[in-house]
Amino acid sequence: MARNDKTQVTALIDDLPAFSRQRGGGVFIVLKGPDRGESVSVQDQPVYFGSAPACEMVLTDKTVSRRHLLAVPNGASVILKDQGSTNGSFVQGSRFKEITIGYGAEFKVGRTLIKYLPEEEIVDPSPSEETSFGQLIGSSTKMRQLFNLLQDVAATDATVLIEGETGTGKELIAEEIHNHSKRRDGPFIVFDCGSVPRELIESALFGHVKGSFTGAQSDKDGLVKSAHGGTLFLDEIGELNLELQPQLLRVIEKREVRRVGETQGVKVDIRIIAATNRDLRAMVAKGSFREDLFFRLAVVPIEVPPLRERREDIPLLIDTLLVALSDGGPSLTVADDARDALVAHDWPGNVRELRNVLERAAYLARATGETDVRLASVPFAGKPAGWDASGMPAFDGRKSYRQTKSEWEEVFEKRYVQWLLERNEGNISAAAREADMDRKYLHKLAKKHGLHPSDSK
Repeated sequence: MARNDKTQVTALIDDLPAFSRQRGGGVFIVLKGPDRGESVSVQDQPVYFGSAPACEMVLTDKTVSRRHLLAVPNGASVILKDQGSTNGSFVQGSRFKEITIGYGAEFKVGRTLIKYLPEEEIVDPSPSEETSFGQLIGSSTKMRQLFNLLQDVAATDATVLIEGETGTGKELIAEEIHNHSKRRDGPFIVFDCGSVPRELIESALFGHVKGSFTGAQSDKDGLVKSAHGGTLFLDEIGELNLELQPQLLRVIEKREVRRVGETQGVKVDIRIIAATNRDLRAMVAKGSFREDLFFRLAVVPIEVPPLRERREDIPLLIDTLLVALSDGGPSLTVADDARDALVAHDWPGNVRELRNVLERAAYLARATGETDVRLASVPFAGKPAGWDASGMPAFDGRKSYRQTKSEWEEVFEKRYVQWLLERNEGNISAAAREADMDRKYLHKLAKKHGLHPSDSK
C-alpha cells in the first residue's frame, strides 16, 4: 500500500477512534497474475489499468489490452468501466461493461485478479519538543514526530504494528510503548516468531496440556497467558506460519487463548505489539499472510525511518553510545574525520550496526589505553574512497573514461529519481508522467536505489 519518505502513521477507520481520520480513498492490489503484489492508490482521480506505459496501473499480462479498464472514484465505492478490451473484465465470473464495487471486491482483467481495499490514511504528527522518548534518541523531525506519536499511542490499549528495517530499534520502541503505558507494572513478554522452530511455536505461544502431543509430559502455559496484565511483543510477525495465524487472530479478537489439547479457552488481558521488516501488504496480496490478521494487527501501524534517512541523528547517537561505552572510565572521543565518515555511511544495519562498530572500536581503544576511538581497523565504508567532499566521484587518472562516466551516471540516477519522487510526494505514477518515463522503469530505478515511492512497492 501507499508509502512515502516521510515518517508515516496510518490509522484504520473504526478500529481506533482517537487516531481515526476520513479515508482518502482506496487501493488496488494485484492478487494473481505476472504483476502480483503491485498496487496503486485511487484518491479523487481516475485510474487506468492496461499494458500501455501511460496507465496508472501498468500490467504485463499479455491478455490485458493497452487501455483495458478505467476506475472512477465515487465516494467510498469505485465505478469500473471496461474500455472495450479484447478479453473482457469480470466480477465473480460475469463479464461487465460497467459496474460499481466497494471495499473488498475482486475483479479480473484478462488473467489478472485485482482486489480493492480501503486506503490507510497517512497522518504526519507534529514533532515533539523532546529529543528522546525513554531509551530512544533523535533530534531529527522524523524521530520527534515518532516520539509524539508513541506518547499518544502508549496511553491507549491499541494494537500496534511496527514496521522498519533490521536494526532500527523496533523492539526498543515496543518496550518504550509498554513502559509509558498503564501496563508498565505488568510483564513485557517478547516472542521472536523467526527464531523458534515451526513445530514448537504453537506450544510456546499458546501453551499445551499434558499428553496433547509426543513430549508433552506436563501442562504448560504459553507466552500469551504469561503476558496477562501486560504486553506481548511479537517480533518478526511475518515469519509466523500461515496455519497458526487463525489462532493468533482469535487471541486478538476475543482476548482468549486455548492451549494445545484443550477445547475451552481462558480470557487474557493483554496488549499486542507486533513488528516486522517484511512487507506484509505484499504478503497479503500473495496469500502468504492473512488479510484479516493484518488489519487486526495494523490498528496503528508505525514505520520507523532507517538511519540513512535521519543522518542528523548520528552525531547525537555517537555521543550517547560513547558515554555508555566509556563504562565509568575516561570519556571516549571520535576524531572529526572519523565522525564525518560515520555520518556519511548508509548503515544498512542501522543503529545496531552503528553500535557494533563503536563497540568494536571502543574495545580496541581500551585495550591500548587510549581514549580516542579509531575506526581505521573497523570494516565499514563511509564515503567511497576517491570521492570528493560534495559526495561526487573524483576524477582519477587511473580510471578510464568509461569507469568515471559510469560512477557519475550512478550518482546522477539516484539523485534524479530521489528529487523526482520528492517533487511528486512519492507518487510514482505522477513522477513518471512528469519525467516522460515508463512507470515500471521508474519503479525499478527507485527499488534499485532503496527509494520508496508511495503508490507502489
